[in-house]
Amino acid sequence: PFHRADGAGYAFLAKQIVALDPINPQTAAKMVPPLGRWRRFDERRQPLMKAALDRILAAPGVSKDVFEQASKSLA
Repeated sequence: PFHRADGAGYAFLAKQIVALDPINPQTAAKMVPPLGRWRRFDERRQPLMKAALDRILAAPGVSKDVFEQASKSLA
């Protein structure tokens, strides 16, 4: 499941977004919003979701589309 307590689902999604971004930035950007809902989750999952967003933003050559979605999600 996506919302596993260990954060594996969030890490997987972040990895897929980073991999897809150079190929199709618009689709990759559309995959970011589920992580942006981190405020709705318990205190254990919030930092895991934020860490996934940080990983996306730290990716080398992140596209403008993905950067915009991820940075808005953390704001």
